[in-house]
Amino acid sequence: MKILETKRLYLREMTPDDAEDIYRLNLDWDHIKYTGDKPFESIQEAKRFLENYSHYRTYGFGRWAVIEKDSDKFLGWCGLKYTPELEEYDIGFRFFKEYWNKGIGSEAAKACLDYGFSKFGLTRIVGRAMKDNLGSIRVLEKIGLEYLGEYDFDGEAGVIYEIKKLNKGKV
Repeated sequence: MKILETKRLYLREMTPDDAEDIYRLNLDWDHIKYTGDKPFESIQEAKRFLENYSHYRTYGFGRWAVIEKDSDKFLGWCGLKYTPELEEYDIGFRFFKEYWNKGIGSEAAKACLDYGFSKFGLTRIVGRAMKDNLGSIRVLEKIGLEYLGEYDFDGEAGVIYEIKKLNKGKV
């Protein structure tokens, strides 16, 4: 089921059928060197992760599969995540290298921000990146997030950006 649609893309919930794509996406060091994530050991491990991914049920949103409309091809994922310990919503994304620098990340992430503000009434969304992850930082800036400061990204130098939107009658 399509959650969001843009000019070139649609976003939908990830399912266990996406396990091979998720496995391949996390195999490449260029994809995960700035995330702190470890590669899945197998397609089965990726499938188990997707089977147990509860963010959609718990919060009504999550990281969504990004699909190219013309080809129906899985390009990566993008979406919102809530972290209860921080009481914080963040935007995140990851795409296969062949789709970097084509505006795909910005297009998908902007749609997710808009959806979070309009559908869920969020008033603040952050984006985090390792300081050396210039591609992700560029996307965060392009979609309107503003630099907030530095922070510890799992032992690495990181940056945090934010965007705020006032809801009617709320600050």
